Amino acid sequence: MSGTAARPSVDPVRELMADHRELCERAVDPLEIAAGLEEAGLGPDTAARCRHADLFSLAEELYARVPRRPPAAAEPAGPRPCRAATKAALAAVALATPPCVAVAALGPHWPVLLAAAVPLVLLPALTAPAPEDPGPPPTAPAAPADALGPAPARPPHARLRPDLRPGPAFRFRPAVLGHGLGLAALLLLPVAVPGGDRAPAAALVLAAAVSTGSAERAARWYRQVGRGHLGAARTLAEFRARMRPVLPVAVALHLAVLAVLTYAALAVLAAVAPRPGPGGGLLHQAVERAGAGQWAAQGVLGLLLVLPALLARCGRARAAALGALAGAAASAVPPALGRSGTSAVLLGGGAVAVVLLGYAWARLGRAGAHR
Repeated sequence: MSGTAARPSVDPVRELMADHRELCERAVDPLEIAAGLEEAGLGPDTAARCRHADLFSLAEELYARVPRRPPAAAEPAGPRPCRAATKAALAAVALATPPCVAVAALGPHWPVLLAAAVPLVLLPALTAPAPEDPGPPPTAPAAPADALGPAPARPPHARLRPDLRPGPAFRFRPAVLGHGLGLAALLLLPVAVPGGDRAPAAALVLAAAVSTGSAERAARWYRQVGRGHLGAARTLAEFRARMRPVLPVAVALHLAVLAVLTYAALAVLAAVAPRPGPGGGLLHQAVERAGAGQWAAQGVLGLLLVLPALLARCGRARAAALGALAGAAASAVPPALGRSGTSAVLLGGGAVAVVLLGYAWARLGRAGAHR
C-alpha cells in the first residue's frame, strides 16, 4: 500500500454553485436559474457533466441545494405597467410626429432636416423605462461550508452596489444613439427624397411617425408577456413553446395599427387636396391615393420600426441600433442610384427587415431575453 488516500472526485455541481452563487441565491424558481445558465453559454454538455438529463433538471438541483436570500423590504409601488407603457407610447408619438410635420411642410432642406432629427435621435433614450433600483442588498443566511465553498472575492465596485444589474431599460450609450439615428433616417428619408408626388409620401410618413407609439407599446407588451411566461413555464422547452406565437402577434398588431393610421392619413389627404377628374367617394379616393407599391413599402417601414424596438426592450440594444442603421442605409442607397423612394424601401429595407425578423425570432424566444 502506498499509504496515500485516493483523492475524492470533484463535484461539478458544487463548482457550478460556486460560479453562479448570486444567480442561485436570488432565483425565485428553477426556470430562472436555467435561463441564467443558458444565457451564460452553458448547455446540454454541462448538464451531462453534472449527471443530469437536461439543463432544467440541473437547475432544479441548484435551486434545491442553494439557500434563498430573504426578500428585501417592500418597496413603494410604482406606476402600473399598462399606465407606464401608455405614457411611453404617447411620448413616442409626441416626439416623432412634429419633426415629420416640419419636414413635410417646410421641405427637405438640410437645416430643417438637422433640426427635426434631434427629437427623433433622442426618442429611444427618452421613452426607455427607468432602470430598476435594486434597493439595499439583502443579507444572505449562513450557508453550509460544504455546500458552496468559500465565497469568491468581489471587486470594490461590486461591494458598493452588489445588486445592480442591467434592467429592461437601455441607457443612453452609443447603441441607443445609433438606434435614434436610424429611426430619424427611416422617418425623414422618404420625405427628403426629391421628385415625385410629395403629398402621399408626407401622409405615409406622418402615419408611420404616429405608429412609433404602437411600436413602443407592442415592444413593452411583448416583454411583459415574456416575463409572465418566465414565471409560469416549468421548463425551457415549455417557455419557448409559449413564446413562439407572441412575436408574430406583436408584429401583426403593430402593422394593423399602422395600416389604420395610413388609411386615415390618406383619407385626410383626399379630403383636403382631392385629385381632379371623376372619382368615387372619399373612401375610394383614399385607397387610390397610394399604389400597391407604396402600401408594401409602408409595411416594410413598419417592420423596421417595431423590430428594433422589440430588440431594444429585450436587452439587445446593439442589435437594435445595427438594425435601424442598416435599414436606413439600405433605404438610402437606391435613391442615390436614381431609384424611387418606394423602390428603396422595398429593396433595401425589405432585405434588412427579413434579416431582423429572423434574428428576433431566434433570440427573443429565449428565456435569457426576459430575465
